[in-house]
Amino acid sequence: MFSTYQFTAAQRFLKYVQIDTQSDPQSTSFPSTEKQKDLSKLLVEELLQMGISDAHLDEWGYVYATIPSTTDKKVPVICFCAHVDTAPDCSGTNVKPIVHKNYQGDDIVLPDDTTQVLRKSEYPYLSSQIGNDIITASGKTLLGSDDKAGVAEIMDMAHFLMTNKDIKHGEIKLLFTPDEEVGRGVNHVDMKKLGADFGYTLDGGEAGSLEDETFSADGVLVTIHGVIAHPGYAKDKLVNAMKIAGEILQSLPKDRLSPETTDGKRGFIHPVRIEGIAEKCTIEFIIRDFDTPGLKKKEDYLQTQIEERLRTHPKATFEFKVTEQYRNMKEILDKNPHVVDYAKEAIKRAGLNLKMESIRGGTDGSRLSFMGLPCPNLFAGEQAIHSKLEFISIQDMNKAVETMVYLTMVCEEKN
Repeated sequence: MFSTYQFTAAQRFLKYVQIDTQSDPQSTSFPSTEKQKDLSKLLVEELLQMGISDAHLDEWGYVYATIPSTTDKKVPVICFCAHVDTAPDCSGTNVKPIVHKNYQGDDIVLPDDTTQVLRKSEYPYLSSQIGNDIITASGKTLLGSDDKAGVAEIMDMAHFLMTNKDIKHGEIKLLFTPDEEVGRGVNHVDMKKLGADFGYTLDGGEAGSLEDETFSADGVLVTIHGVIAHPGYAKDKLVNAMKIAGEILQSLPKDRLSPETTDGKRGFIHPVRIEGIAEKCTIEFIIRDFDTPGLKKKEDYLQTQIEERLRTHPKATFEFKVTEQYRNMKEILDKNPHVVDYAKEAIKRAGLNLKMESIRGGTDGSRLSFMGLPCPNLFAGEQAIHSKLEFISIQDMNKAVETMVYLTMVCEEKN
């Protein structure tokens, strides 16, 4: 079926990554940066050129589109989703993608910063890529495969189905979101307009991987109120909120409960931002656990640590505000096993070994699952994301396209 098809995912990807779409966690607008729409507008143009007539960009920066059904059967409506923004962690401006053809296992030195070296010893997945074509950035920016790989693959899947209308599939919805990297990716999705029964985000790593479990996540904002006084006359009066914040951070465990000391199914308490003056200081934390009740245990532990610190500062006070961010999608997917089963079958038909994985993070699919759209995460080929050493192989991208096509066929056959 794919032997004569000229895949377009890589060609699209090389174009998309050069469009700066970095989101901004400090922005209060939606989307958080207007430049994200630059890519979204291009996607709409390309979808319309394919003959997908309802493709459009809405006021919030979402792209919606529908691939019409080619079957007489009544089958569930599938949605494929990816996000256009790139992470604030590393520059996404002036990305220069480089294709390293026929990779043979040697170190890849990135030309714009030769201290950035991609080594097989540090990234073992490269061992599976011998003979493949690897795409990197040039050394000064991230690449943007998270998640422009998913975007390009969905666009190529759409192109394949629109040019191969003999393949039987039901109606397929496409959704491209902004602001996933800052945790707001589905805040304004119109679920009624989307009109899908279940979906798949294309935002994963190794070829063949399928993720049906994420962290559950909360944010905690701690506000410390000190007592201000003129520093020249502050004896026995001044209580410095910044110093208390430092004591709180110092009290966190050094050998557990942090991202740098945990892996697998262990969660963490992670300070991500501190800001303030002597009178008032805020610390933002993210709390993560695969077991949702575990979030409360970690929050209680953090609050106890803060209370202990403030015992020695009786004039100081604090506020402790918890905000729900997302929940473990497995809670929903376990009630809809067919959604995961279809993906497993599609991965096998694409000739890949299935790798069931848990995400030490979240996706738009986490939130969508709890909004009524069960939505596991399919591989997109992304590696070393959010870093200057980010890479992806063209062959993995093409396998993601194949997997999506097979998934639409499996869904039609089994209904």
